[in-house]
Amino acid sequence: MTPDSRLEALTRWVGDALPGRGELTPASVDASFRRYFRVQTDDGTCIAVDAPPEREDCGRYVRVARAFRALGLHVPEILAADLAQGFLLVTDLGRRPYLDALNEETVERLYGDALGALIVLQAGSRVEPGLLPPYDAALLERELAIFPEWYVGRHLGRELTTAQRSGLSRVFDRLVASALEQPRVWVHRDYHSRNLMVTASNNPGILDFQDAVEGPVTYDVVSLLRDCYIAWPRERVEDWAKGYYELGVQSGVPVGESEEQFLEWFDLMGVQRHLKAAGIFARLLHRDGKPGYLADVPRTLGYVREVSARYPALRPLAVLLGELAGPP
Repeated sequence: MTPDSRLEALTRWVGDALPGRGELTPASVDASFRRYFRVQTDDGTCIAVDAPPEREDCGRYVRVARAFRALGLHVPEILAADLAQGFLLVTDLGRRPYLDALNEETVERLYGDALGALIVLQAGSRVEPGLLPPYDAALLERELAIFPEWYVGRHLGRELTTAQRSGLSRVFDRLVASALEQPRVWVHRDYHSRNLMVTASNNPGILDFQDAVEGPVTYDVVSLLRDCYIAWPRERVEDWAKGYYELGVQSGVPVGESEEQFLEWFDLMGVQRHLKAAGIFARLLHRDGKPGYLADVPRTLGYVREVSARYPALRPLAVLLGELAGPP
C-alpha cells in the first residue's frame, strides 16, 4: 500500500471512529516509518497514527502505553486501534515540545519534571517485571555497528584500516560491558527534548516510547541531559546527573554503589548512544531520504570526542574521530 493509499484508508477509518470530525493535518515529522496527523473534533483534537504493520508494531505501542499510564506517566491514551492495518487514534499531548521551550529560565523546572517522571518510569520494572524485552549485548552491538556502517562507510565514504577496526572493536567491547554491568530498569530509549511535551498538568507529556526495553539505569538520563538536539555546559550536566543519582538513592531506584560509578556509567552510556545516533542520522539521509537530522551530527559526535578523550579505554575512539576529521 502506497503512502497516499494508506492516508486514504486512515482517513476512512478515522471517519468511522469519529463521525463528523475535521480533516487530518500533519502533526509532526518522525524519524521512523510512522506518520502522525492531528484531527479536529467537537471536543478538541486527537492524533491519528499511521504505522505500516510490516514496519512498525502497533501492538507493542499499545502495551507500553497502557503500562506507562498505569504508573501515572503522562502518555497518550489509546482511543481506538486497528492493529491489522497499523492505525491508532490517541489523545493529543499538545504542540510544544521541550526543544521549543528550553532556555535558561525554564530548564531547571522542565528538567526537574522530566527527571521526576523518569524515576517513576524506572520503577516500573518492579511493578510489572518481564513486560519489556531486555536491552542485551546483541542489541547493544547491533546499535554500535550502525556507526561504522552508515556514518563512516556510507556517509564519509571511508574504509577503516585493520588497526582502526581493532581499536574500535575494543572500545565497543568496553561500552557494552559498561552497559551490561549497570542495574536494569525500564528504559524509554528516546527520552529527549523532541519526545517530551510541555503540558499544563502532569508535565511532561511523553511520546515515542514504543521501543522501550529493560536495560541500563543511565540510558534515559544521558539521553535527556546530553541531548542530540540541545547542549548544556559539561559541569551543569554533571551536576544534574549527580542530582539524579541522589534522587534515585532516595527513591529506591538502583543507581549503583557511588556517585563516581554512576557518572562513569553515564559517560560511557552516552558514547554508546551517540555513536548509534550519528549512524542513524546518516542512515536517515542515505537510506530514507531524510536530511534534516544531519545538522545534529556535530553536536552528537562532540559529546563522543569530549568523553572519549577523558577515558584511557576509549582512547582508540578519540584517535579515530581525529583521523576521520582529516582528509581520507
